[in-house]
Amino acid sequence: MNWIEASLQTDGEAAEAIADLLQQYGYQGVVIEQVGLGGDAWEYELPPPEHLIVRAYLPEDDQAAAIQRKLETGLHHLGQIYPVPQQPTYRRVPEEDWAEAWKVHYKPLRIGRHLYIRPAWLEGAPDPADVEVVLDPGVAFGTGTHPSTQLCLIALETLAPPPARVLDLGCGSGILAITAARLGAAHVWALDTDAQAVSATNNNVALNHLTDRITAQQGSLDTLLDSGQQFELALVNILAKVIIPMCKQGLGRIIAPGGVAVFSGLIQEQVEEVEAALRATGLNPYRRRTMGEWVGIEAKREST
Repeated sequence: MNWIEASLQTDGEAAEAIADLLQQYGYQGVVIEQVGLGGDAWEYELPPPEHLIVRAYLPEDDQAAAIQRKLETGLHHLGQIYPVPQQPTYRRVPEEDWAEAWKVHYKPLRIGRHLYIRPAWLEGAPDPADVEVVLDPGVAFGTGTHPSTQLCLIALETLAPPPARVLDLGCGSGILAITAARLGAAHVWALDTDAQAVSATNNNVALNHLTDRITAQQGSLDTLLDSGQQFELALVNILAKVIIPMCKQGLGRIIAPGGVAVFSGLIQEQVEEVEAALRATGLNPYRRRTMGEWVGIEAKREST
């Protein structure tokens, strides 16, 4: 079977909505890539993501034309709410090439002061002072190219060395958990509700030789609340529509007194509502980081 790559270039505010739509029809996940992000120079204050590309792969079968029409209809409906491209760019990908096709879009990426994210299928030459993370995201979210991930990585490096107990809630590929361990965390718990994400995280943990310092498992906030565990640092790169209900569940209780939580996956217009939810769950927002429309929030639970 051959495949069809469907891609759209858009701004940061529309990227998640388009990704949700493509996820309904794409095979093995969706890729979000920042346009024009080079890997040759350090970028502590990364440039705003003016353009993102969202990609998915569709089977080229007898349903392909119908799926493309549904996709275009969905884009038309999205366009009634926010300006989005109405027509994807389609590219035919042969069967022997499709599984590797998305990999050509990724290069070694430098973020922050010393973070070096290297795709596992590429050779790299990090500097001696670099903190290298080797990554094969598979079908999981988290390659380092998305602004929400970059904001978390920059915050994590600024907070380094991380405290003893770190949580990566919604771990995706495991990029944040691995970076936390590379920066010095004694142990990191990586949780995701998606079994494929947990598998991708475990594979990447092994690639980075960190199986003794990272525990990845399928689970959710309920899992943590039931166990009574608390963490000195939590990394939560999840959408606002998920973070706010988590706050109502008691998200603040999993942060140890004096501990910090980093939240990303937010756009500017959601910040006030998310910060109000954080305060209601016992966390005090004290810093925002921005990259174009995307925002990361750092919040602290006061010592008792």
